[in-house]
Amino acid sequence: MKQGEIVAKGVREVNKNLKSTAVNELDRRAGNIYELISNRRRTPIKEEIEMKQIILGTAGHIDHGKTSLIKALTGIDTDRLKEEKERGITIELGFAHLKLPGGKLLGIVDVPGHEKFVKNMVAGATGIDLVALVVAADEGVMPQTREHMEICSLLRIKYGVVVLTKVDMVDADWLGLVREDVSEYLKESFLADAPIVEVSAVTGQGIEDFIKVLDEVVQGIPEKDTGHIFRLPIDRVFTMKGFGTVITGTTISGVIHTGDEVTVYPEGVSSRVRGIQVHNEDVSEVRSGLRTAVNLQGVERASIERGDVLAAKGSLRATRLVDVTLEHLPSAPRKLKNRAKARFHSGTCEIIATVVLLDREQLEPGESCLAQIQLDEPTAVLKGDRYVLRSYSPVRAIGGGEILHPLPLRKKRFVEKSISDLKLLHKGDAKDVLETFVSMSRTKGVEEAELSFLANMGTKKLSATLQALKTERKIIAYDRERGALIHADTLSKAVSELIETLSEFHRDSPLKPGLSKEELRTRTVGAVNPKLFAYMLNRLSQDGEIAVEMDTVRLKSHKVVLAEDQEKTKRQIQEIYEKGGLQPPYFKELKEKLPEKTATEVLDVMCKEGVLVKVKEDLFFHAHAIEELEKRLVAFLKDKGEMTTSEFKDLTGASRKYTIPLIEYFDKKQITVRVGDNRVLRKK
Repeated sequence: MKQGEIVAKGVREVNKNLKSTAVNELDRRAGNIYELISNRRRTPIKEEIEMKQIILGTAGHIDHGKTSLIKALTGIDTDRLKEEKERGITIELGFAHLKLPGGKLLGIVDVPGHEKFVKNMVAGATGIDLVALVVAADEGVMPQTREHMEICSLLRIKYGVVVLTKVDMVDADWLGLVREDVSEYLKESFLADAPIVEVSAVTGQGIEDFIKVLDEVVQGIPEKDTGHIFRLPIDRVFTMKGFGTVITGTTISGVIHTGDEVTVYPEGVSSRVRGIQVHNEDVSEVRSGLRTAVNLQGVERASIERGDVLAAKGSLRATRLVDVTLEHLPSAPRKLKNRAKARFHSGTCEIIATVVLLDREQLEPGESCLAQIQLDEPTAVLKGDRYVLRSYSPVRAIGGGEILHPLPLRKKRFVEKSISDLKLLHKGDAKDVLETFVSMSRTKGVEEAELSFLANMGTKKLSATLQALKTERKIIAYDRERGALIHADTLSKAVSELIETLSEFHRDSPLKPGLSKEELRTRTVGAVNPKLFAYMLNRLSQDGEIAVEMDTVRLKSHKVVLAEDQEKTKRQIQEIYEKGGLQPPYFKELKEKLPEKTATEVLDVMCKEGVLVKVKEDLFFHAHAIEELEKRLVAFLKDKGEMTTSEFKDLTGASRKYTIPLIEYFDKKQITVRVGDNRVLRKK
């Protein structure tokens, strides 16, 4: 077994053990998709989901009071497992919701604080809009506080609130010191200017203030782009009696309706949406930014797991490679070496991966670079998705970044073109991104539908940007039926290769009229794409650069010109076949009297010019003899109606070794048709 397979198997076993009875217990108790709705809510849920919903995620060290805070805030206990109750720690993700005074509906994801369950925390952080960083006043900033903050930074979460909990357990002086320490720790982070609230889940102190602060922060969060593809990273999957398989997660983009066809990636499991629920209420559609439960039709529970992605049918692609930007955290304990093993987190998945540094041998803490990540198992991502890397062992967050290419080819390191392409995908505008993806497709080309997936771009924006690039002649549509595109530079190079291939052929074989289409296509490196090859032939023919005659392609300027010795051979051959009439010598006999190579080349020219007619392999006739025989044959059949082989032999005056090939030639030419043992004129 390969090392990567051993590592992947080990991680799966660890994950399985960590879930233990907890997940099974959760599945058995999954009678409700979410907890009972808080008494704070008064507006019917169907009205609330028409509003913009914001997702709040908790973050912080174990036992700093995240779950207690959520319960005090919403009345919902997000620790539902027996094991969580017994151990007093959060293991699995918990969910709640809150109607804010300003009218916004706040979905809440409570994450585990224990270091063993950081992977669950990363899964819960997917799709959140703001974070509540929870710090216990009696302990201050702790290791998991720091790691959770680093993960939030890597995921580019921009908004948040700092919550000092357990304030009832410390005096005012200590609380002031903790507040100062937290502010100092956060001064270089995205929470540098975030409000800090002091609460106690036991006494209720500060809870109302916390709600007001949340309301103010939420009002300042701008609308997100809903995205053009429905995607829901799955964080729970279970079976409900009478309903079947149900999955839950945060809808991170797009819109889904009851009855829509969907696919579970990366496995490619097809299904249909049987029902949708938001906070335990049935709805007919759901958009991005909502905690969502989807009842899937005809899918077995065993075929889906956390880490999979539910998406619109056929919208994603499974991949084991991703091109990325990579930020190595300043707090990372050591350098990140090329081909280091790490844990790749995107959406709700965790996959063992190999990190390939494209422009260096190692990455120092605090540095950034471009990389390709090779995954031990497939996943499904889009350009622009954020990911987190955690070290293989000991496990801790070490970096992360942005997905640049969701379905790349394997790259060689230290190739400037590859690196410059990725820089354009990272920093370029919409035109740069599309042009780069088309260029990266080389002569294979790329269809518009595939380009929409690669660039993660909606139809309207894609069409407008492509039209601009086509107008500028930077990309060319070479197959309008499929919407296939190629970069102008790639096409130019392919055309040059095709012209050069023909030129070399004419130089090496000046007496041959040209190359067959198939031979030319296989000889031209840039023309292995049949549709592109046909487009190039048509374009070059219209431009007057080549001539396409039946199956033969030649440069327009090419003409067969015989040398003096070849002209002499031509006259000799012509004389022999004129004298031979309908009983000429077989060509192998002729080659014994003439220079073999010259005779063969000249014979090909004479056939192309129509001087000689090939009746079968090695048997040729002068064109005049064939034309005269055809006239007599047609006249005979018009008069008599049919002809026997014996009568045809008499007509030719030739022996049987010529008669049979000749009558078969006229059959093939569709002058005659065989009826029994006789021939008749073929009806036109």
